[in-house]
Parts: sequence; C-alpha cells; structure tokens
Amino acid sequence: MKNEFDIFSWQDIQKKREETRKRFVIEYAQDSSDSYDARDMDRLWKDDVLVDSYLECSHFVMENTLKMISDSLQWRKEFKLNDINESSVQKGLLDSGMIYLHGYDKEGNKLFWFRVRLHVKDLKMLTEKKRYVAFWLESHVRREPGTPLTVIFDMSEVGLGSIDMEFIKYIINCFHVYYPKLLAKMLMYEMPWIMNAAWKMVKAMLSQEVVDTLVFVSKSEIQDHVEREHLLPSMGGTDPFKFSYPPFPDDFQNPISETGQEDDAETGEDDLETKDTLDETAWPSDAFKGTLLHISPAEELRFGLGDGEKRCLISLSNVTRNRVAFKVRTTAPEKYRVKPSNSSCGPGTGGTITVSLYGGSLCCPQDRFLIMAAEMDLSSDGGSADLAQFWKGVPKPKIMMHSSSRLEENMDRCLRWQKVLTVLVTVLTALSFSTIYTGEWPL
Repeated sequence: MKNEFDIFSWQDIQKKREETRKRFVIEYAQDSSDSYDARDMDRLWKDDVLVDSYLECSHFVMENTLKMISDSLQWRKEFKLNDINESSVQKGLLDSGMIYLHGYDKEGNKLFWFRVRLHVKDLKMLTEKKRYVAFWLESHVRREPGTPLTVIFDMSEVGLGSIDMEFIKYIINCFHVYYPKLLAKMLMYEMPWIMNAAWKMVKAMLSQEVVDTLVFVSKSEIQDHVEREHLLPSMGGTDPFKFSYPPFPDDFQNPISETGQEDDAETGEDDLETKDTLDETAWPSDAFKGTLLHISPAEELRFGLGDGEKRCLISLSNVTRNRVAFKVRTTAPEKYRVKPSNSSCGPGTGGTITVSLYGGSLCCPQDRFLIMAAEMDLSSDGGSADLAQFWKGVPKPKIMMHSSSRLEENMDRCLRWQKVLTVLVTVLTALSFSTIYTGEWPL
C-alpha cells in the first residue's frame, strides 16, 4: 500500500505540520494548558517526526489529528511519563514478569511480551497496571527511539481469571493513540476458544489499521515471525531467558558520562589509557573472558570504606585483532560516574574504566552494570564521531554483552550496625517493661 506521505510534496508536509501546531495551540492548549506537560508541548513544537506520526495515523484529517494529540498528551501528564521510573510502578508488578521487553523478531523489531496467564483480573489494580504498561513503553522509546515493537500476547495456558479484555484493549490503544507508528504487529499466540466471543466485541471497536496489525499464530506458526533463538522453549524456541527485575540486558539505561548524565559519544579526551599487550595468564581466574574483551572483575564491583571518593576500577583487555568499541550502561545512572563510558581500545591492548559514586549517593545491591562491546574496522580511529556512527549501525547479534552486579562493601558495616541496634532495642524494651511492673528503673 502506498504511503500517504508520498502524495504530498515536502512543502505540503511542512505546511501541514505548521497548521497542526498552530491549530492545536489555538483550539486546545489555550483553554487547557494545565492538561498538558510543558515538556510535551515543547517536544510537539520541535519534533517533526512526532507531528508526522499523528498526521499519518489520522490520515491527515486535521480534526482527528488534533484530538489524537490532545488525548495522547493528557495521558502522558496523567501518568507523569516524563518522570516515570521504576519507583513509579508497584514492585509486585515489576517482579511478576507479566510484561517485559526482550529479543527481536525476524524484521529486527523489538519484542514486547505480555504473558497473559500471569495476569490476574483486578479492577482495583487497573490504574496501576496501566502505569506499568506505560513504564515499559516509555522506557523503550527513550532507549531505542525509532525501533518499532512487535507485541506477543502469549495466551497459552490462560485461565478465566486471567482474561481481561479491557486491559488488552488498553494496551492496543496505547499503540493506536499514545505511541503512533511504534507498533509493527501484534502476535496473538495460542488464543483459547473461550476468548473468541469477547475478542469479537473488542475487535469491532478497533480501527481497520489496528486490526491489520493483528496476527493469530499457533506454536507451529510463530516461527514464521520470530527466530527460535528469541522464543521460549515452551514455544519451540531455544532462548533460555528467565525474567528477573532488576535487571536484564534490555533494561539498562543509556551510557552515563563523567557527570552521571546520558552520553552517547564522549570526547576523545576520555579514551582508555592504552597499555602494553596484556598477558592472558596475568588475569585473575575469576575474570570474564569474552570473545572480544576480557573483563575484571567479572561479577562484583567493590567500593572502599574510606571517607574519600568511593570508586572502583574495571580492567579491560581486547583479545581480537581489530579495534573494539564499548559502552557502559547502568540501572542507576543518577548514582555513578563512569570514565570513560563510551570508548574503544586497539587490538591486543587494554585499559581501565573508573566507576565512582556520585554526589554522596548510596550504593544498592540491586544496581547493575552492563558492558557492551563490538568489533570495529581497523581503519577506524575510535574517535567520538566514529563511535557515534558505529553504534547506530552495528547489528545487535554482533554485540557482546556482559553484566556485573555491584556488591557494596559498606553492606557488612550496615549489617553490623543493624545487629547492634537490634540488641539496643531489645535491651530498651526489657527496661521499659521492668519500669512498668516495678515503677522504677532498675539499678
């Protein structure tokens, strides 16, 4: 089918964008400015791709475009999406594994999983569940902008208590109104016959564009859309992935810079300090020995107990004959400085990454770090421009990923204090009871 943008010239599209913005301000924003987040309004004014997505989804019918934008921006403010993070979502929902992002389909679209059997219908929890969905979608848009999603509604082994067509309709509506052009397709996997009647009612309320994205598949058909390496064993796949939160590799934030802010391309001044070729026998026995990099420590990052800056070192060694680019990601970018967080090292060389606690932050045993690495051409000098372009085009299967947990050495001290406080509370409680019964403090 021909894209509707093809029938317009560039000048026509530009006029449509300007008309959309001006009419939205006049017809919606002037009387309802409190209904929208100022940051979303600013993005609407600056982001041509966003405006184009609304225009295309509404078939360039201006009234429908403006209504869709208003609904979307109100929804974003209601759920505070510009500030949403893990703490905004009930921990029980995050731990459930009902919804998560993991893997890719054959077209390279990210997989958005909804394990329906893990869902329990509860009207009181509906708002929390909607926020839960919004958290995952917003996280994906921030992390991989422009990457469409393929939704897998896994309905295998579904019981009556898990069926909630209103919730499913909400998820579908998120793609139709709130995130236009984000959806590639929806795979309805092993839908049981007991849902047929309810599904027909929901389908009747959906637009034809949404209906066209729905594909009903069985166990024997899903491999037409997703390779076995990205499917669960129960679906005939070979992916050993088991959900846990936090974290898993798809859940890490963008690379963090020296100041703890997102940074996709640091300056060359922060490149690794090149060392002589490292002898493999000199590496600790517990080091992670990957196909591209050897990394030490392999699992635990330990911070000192002194009063000065808390920091630790990660040693890298390039074991290939090519230059290797790397990025460092973390689940807590606001806590840590990483220098360098985006750099490269030449063949047979190595260097050191410094991880520091930032601004008096406290460590948490759930914090995780991820090192992503991929081979570059020898002709590349590994500068910031090369790195920025390289990471945009490198195929995901060629990226080596290694995650490490962070163990806080202060934890032992905290546990000791906890034991001391427990003893003190016990003694004070005993003294209080003694006072109650004797009327005086014991000598």
